[in-house]
Order: sequence, then structure tokens, then C-alpha cells
Amino acid sequence: MTDETSARSSALPASAATGAAAPSGPGVPDWELRFRAPRVGLPEWAEDAPDRSLFVSNATGVFELYAWDRSTGAQRQVTDRPNGTTDGVLSPDGRWIWWFRDTDGDEFGVWMRQPFEGGEDVPAVPGLAPSYPAGLALGRDGTAVVGRSVDESADGEGEGGSSLHVVRPGGEPVEIYRHPESAGVGDLSYDSSLIAVEHTEHGDAMHSAIRVVTLDGKTVAELDDTKGGSEELGLMVMGFAPVAGDSRLLVGHQRGGRWEPMIWDPVTGEETALAIDLPGDIGAGWSPDGSALLVEHSHQARGELWWYDLTGRELSRIETPAGTVSGATARPDGTVEFLWSSAAQPPEIRSTTGRVVLDPPGAKAPGSVPVTDAWVDGPGGRVHALVQKPAGDGPFPCVFDIHGGPTWHDSDAFASGTAAWVDHGFAVVRVNYRGSTGYGREWTDALKHRVGLIELEDIAAVREWAVESGLADPERLVLSGGSWGGYLTLLGLGTQPESWSLGLAAVPVADYVTAYHDEMEALKAMDRTLLGGTPEEVPERFEASSPLTYVDEVRVPVYISAGVNDPRCPIRQVENYVRRLEQRGVPHEVYRYDAGHGSLVVEERIKQLRMEIDFVRRHLGV
Repeated sequence: MTDETSARSSALPASAATGAAAPSGPGVPDWELRFRAPRVGLPEWAEDAPDRSLFVSNATGVFELYAWDRSTGAQRQVTDRPNGTTDGVLSPDGRWIWWFRDTDGDEFGVWMRQPFEGGEDVPAVPGLAPSYPAGLALGRDGTAVVGRSVDESADGEGEGGSSLHVVRPGGEPVEIYRHPESAGVGDLSYDSSLIAVEHTEHGDAMHSAIRVVTLDGKTVAELDDTKGGSEELGLMVMGFAPVAGDSRLLVGHQRGGRWEPMIWDPVTGEETALAIDLPGDIGAGWSPDGSALLVEHSHQARGELWWYDLTGRELSRIETPAGTVSGATARPDGTVEFLWSSAAQPPEIRSTTGRVVLDPPGAKAPGSVPVTDAWVDGPGGRVHALVQKPAGDGPFPCVFDIHGGPTWHDSDAFASGTAAWVDHGFAVVRVNYRGSTGYGREWTDALKHRVGLIELEDIAAVREWAVESGLADPERLVLSGGSWGGYLTLLGLGTQPESWSLGLAAVPVADYVTAYHDEMEALKAMDRTLLGGTPEEVPERFEASSPLTYVDEVRVPVYISAGVNDPRCPIRQVENYVRRLEQRGVPHEVYRYDAGHGSLVVEERIKQLRMEIDFVRRHLGV
């Protein structure tokens, strides 16, 4: 149900729910109720059995997978694990649910499967060793294509990197692809004859190429925009046409300076450009009959939907409320279901019929305040920031909540953590710094070699605006973030020591060299791309971008939380940073918890935010 990426995107859910035993009702603050309110993800449906759906919910207080038979209305919980489960796929015929089993959030494990109606969980591919997942595609004839990523020490042959395995019905897994660099399964064609592979064999983990191969691994065609030009451009697989005998592949490209779709037929070699004249980034997916595209348009931190008719080449808008569409799917009956929210209104699964598709029982999440936009001149161009503030006049104590990724962006979407700070009297500023997606290829690709320092230049420009405009109290400024945002928090406290009153860093990179050596293989590839090599090849760049380098300059209290099983920001490098804080006597607190890159347990997430709020109150006197 979630996309696998090589970015350090935070796994912390934006909102969550609780089981019956959790506190609710009078006396429980709104910020906790927002986390506990029952929430569901966008349902995915089986291509040949559209009444069978799979979705994620936190109805028990832990995010787990649920099956939904639309014909009867019956729903049942598929997985039940202490630290939650979110990765699941339905087979095209709707008979099987595949889900990924790791250990306590370490993201390393195997695919399991379970009948849609319920039953025993069994290994989906017996004999295939545990790995980090790198894509999965299931065919109508029972064929499966499994992508794997392993570290050198974890592979039985002593080789790390990526591999793809084909499993035919009743057969053993057969390796058809292996390479030291990152690669993954893009899609499997309608007739299970072609596999689209996204790969970075050229060594740039930020810009993938696409190779289409047969089930025995023979190359049919290659599409590579990283060659022949002055700049490397990326490609992404958006899916094969959902029609028998149709080999067309929908591909995302950056040839126009942003993400937009085109159609490529790997069998004939024909490329078809699509005249979709919209600003910002454009994603797309096929309609169920292959005659049109459902277009997801992202521009200036908002998201909306359009139809693109492939016969008439006409673009028509799908009416959605102002805010952000965070996912959409076109149904066989011509309707569209989409996950929508805004900063002020909690998420809902809506339909173009006008109804709410999947409305979980229980109390609804309280709303929050709308977001306003700020555009600030920065050293690399205009920086977009999103602002939410409490009632009254500033200056307010202010939290700069820095997003993870780094290839991600904050949007006008509901965030329970942000709303909690507003409830406590803080203004919240979220900055889409250079490296963020959604503002064109050049803005995203600006993040190279001076990693961390570039983003902090943009954050500093917005900080100056926030103070000068009267929004933020310069004596009560909190730098905060999770994952890459946690990394920028620790780096900012050391490189901008006079700018911040304290820092809150969740699952951060704290010691970049140690992090590189301990992290999952796909992230090693990303770091080599961002910094131009390994710590041994470009030691000066790793040193310049590592928070540990500047730890002696930190002058304010620091709160750090970290998962002991985190494969993205491993615990050893966090401990190295904490020891240095201890040696210098810097006020700090560290919370270690038994999970990976964030928690899928609602009460755990509430506990962590409560500890952060308490830390800020004590040290800022608010």
C-alpha cells in the first residue's frame, strides 16, 4: 500500500486512531483526539474483481491492513502485529493479499500472503531470502515479480545491491536481474509478458532509467534520459496499459523541467507526447479501459485531479475541494475515488459521486486552522513556506517544522502534529526548501554536494522573514523535524547556533559517516549521488554536511527520539552524537523506542509528541 523509495521519508503517520480502551471524550485535548480519530487510507481494488479492496486503517490503535468486500460491505482485519503493517497488494483476481513482514519496523523481511476471505498466512515466495523490498508486481496468470535490495553483508553471495526474481505458478523464484546500484520493479504488463524495471545503473540514484525485459530477463527496450544531454533527467514507471494485447507503458519524464507523463511503446519504440498544459508537477494513471488518463496535478503545495481523454486529446477538470488530493483511483464505473484533506479539515476518502466512500465509525477528528502562504526571497530563488498560527496577534513562539525526504514537500494537507502546536499557542512554519519536490526539476536537483547547508540557507531566509514580519518571537524559535527534517534540525543547531532557542530531532541523521556505513543499501546509493561519492572518496563533503562536525557549537537544549531498529537513520550514529552532547554538558534528552523509522502505533506517537511539547514548555517557559 505504500511506495518504496530510497529517500529518508519519515514513516511517522500524520494522524492516527485508537482502540476502545484509549482515552477520549470530555477532558481529552483536541490534539490527542486528532491522532485517535479513526482514519482510513485510499482503498486499492483488484483489477479483475473490483468489489474486492484493501486499505490501511488505525481502527485498533495500530496501522494495519484491512480487506473490504464491497458487494457485501464486509470488512475484516488482515494483519495484526505489535508495530503495525502498511505494505500490502491485492492479486489481480482478488483471491490473495500479499503483505510484507519485517521485524519491529526494520523494513527487512519477506512477503507473506493470505486468502482474501481470511486464513493462514504463508510465505508468498518460499526459498527467497529476507531483504528490503524493491517493488512487487502480480500477474493475472499467477506470475509474481519480486524486487529485492540487500546490503553486502546480508547477501549469501557476498554481493549487495538490487535483484529481481520471477516466480511462475508452482515454480521456484528465478533471478533475472542483479546490479550493485538501486533498481526496482516498475510494473508487469497485462498479459504478464513484459516487466518494466526502474534502475540507476549509471550511478545517479536521483534519476532512474527504464528497461523493459521479458520474463527470462532479455532486454526488449531501454529508455534512458540520463545520457546524451548536459544534465541527467529522471524517468518513472506509471504503469502498463490495462488492456490485453497493449504493450504501451505510461512513463513520467522531466524533459520539460518538471514531472509529466508520456506514452512509450517498448515493442515499437514509439513515444507519444501528451499536451497537458498545467503548471507544476503532473502524475497520471490509466483509466480501467485504457482510453483516458487520471491526472494528479501538484502545484504550489496543493493537489487536484483532471481527466485526459486520449482520443480527443482533451483535458477536463474533476471538481475537488481546495486543499490537497493525496492519491486517487479511477473505478470501472467511471467514478473516481480520492484521498483529500486540507490543513483545516481532516482527511476523507471521497468520490466524484459526491459521497464519502469509506467512513470509519467513531468520533471525527477535530479540525484545525487554515494554512497561509509565504513567498520569501532566498539565495537560490523564491522559497515557499506554509504558515499556521493561533488566534491573536504575534509575535508568537514559533516551531519551524522541517519535512523529511528530502525529495518530498509540505502541502495544504491535514497534519495532526502541526495542529497540536497551534493548539498550544505556537505558530508553525513549514519550508519547502531547495531539494523539495513540486517546484520543478532544478529546485529538486539543487540539492547536491553542499547537502544540508543548502536547505538551511532557505530555512534561514524564511526565519528572517518570520521575525521581521512580526509572526515569530526571535527568543522562542524551535527548529524541529523528523527523518531528513531531524537531520536538518541537528545540522542547523550547529551551523546556526544563534538562530534557534532549542531543537527537536526525530529519527535524524546525526553522524553522516557512520550513518552511511550502517544504513540500508538504497540509501547508500542516494548519499553517493547527493554528496558525489563515498565517505572515503569525498571525506570533506561528508564532514561539511554532518551534524557531528558542528556539535561543539550547539548552545541550546536538544531533544532527540530514535527507533532502535531504524534502517534509514540507524541508532549507532545517533548515539555517537549524544555522547558528544554529554561530554560538553549540553542540556538534552533522548528517547529510544522499539521500532524503526517512526512508529505505526497511535499511543506511541502521542507519547512522543507529548514529550516534545513538555520539553519545549520546560525550556522556553511557555
